[in-house]
Amino acid sequence: MSSTPLRLVPRLQLIAAAVLFSTGGAAIKSCTLSSWQIAGLRSIVAAAAMVLLLPAARRRASPRSLAVAAGYASTLILFVRANKLTTAASTIFLQSTAPLYIVLLGPLLLGEWMVRRDAAFLAVLAVGLALLLMAGEPSSATAPDPFHGNLLAALSGVTWAFTVTGLRWIGRKSDTAQPSPLTAVLAGNLIVFLACLPLALPIGVPRFSDWVLIGYLGIFQIGAAYMLVTTAIPYVPALEASLLLLLEPALNPVWAWLIHGERPGTLALCGGVTILLATAAKSWADTRAAPA
Repeated sequence: MSSTPLRLVPRLQLIAAAVLFSTGGAAIKSCTLSSWQIAGLRSIVAAAAMVLLLPAARRRASPRSLAVAAGYASTLILFVRANKLTTAASTIFLQSTAPLYIVLLGPLLLGEWMVRRDAAFLAVLAVGLALLLMAGEPSSATAPDPFHGNLLAALSGVTWAFTVTGLRWIGRKSDTAQPSPLTAVLAGNLIVFLACLPLALPIGVPRFSDWVLIGYLGIFQIGAAYMLVTTAIPYVPALEASLLLLLEPALNPVWAWLIHGERPGTLALCGGVTILLATAAKSWADTRAAPA
């Protein structure tokens, strides 16, 4: 049997995961529940899906994994809150500035120091961040408070950087007897539910479509997407995997435009494209510089 289908399957899995991840912004905007209600309910559904779909997530959490879970929980809440206030494009692009902070966190948690080529990458990424924050987009039906939404989205880039760095920190120590990085992801979703519950009540009587959207966000947009990533990532080179997953921020504004007619401003799009190109270039450079 040819190895081509075997090589293709994990790549299709990563593409499918990126597509699922990318629908988060449009789905959150379609739901009439508050951001606290969406975040809490989405996460408890996602936690249940992960327990069923990902056996590695069921290991007992450690203090290290709980610390990372807190950062991940913050990211989930900030992402939902930002999507309710600003455009889906600005939210995902600002969260995509995480590599800027990962370079700074690397020496503290991983002992990985910045190299010379990282300086140019950080400079370009900072330009993209500045363009997004200076865009000054007007409010609209799907983005009623772009200024505060952009601030929350920018903060989610910081917490996502801590999450990614922390997951790598856990992964270095994990074996079959210790918590896996997925344990932190599961714990993070449980933290979100508990943190949002007081602010989500009373829920009232949500529409049927709201429950469908919550189920989709929890089961597919988080649970199934993480299952696809974790099963595919060992079989795809790091550069190719990172570039395939860049479909998420690329497609996120497209869904918001198709479903809600949301059109980010020119300056915001320029900032987002700058961030995506800089991230792709860094992935390529890091792979070429890595030992065989």
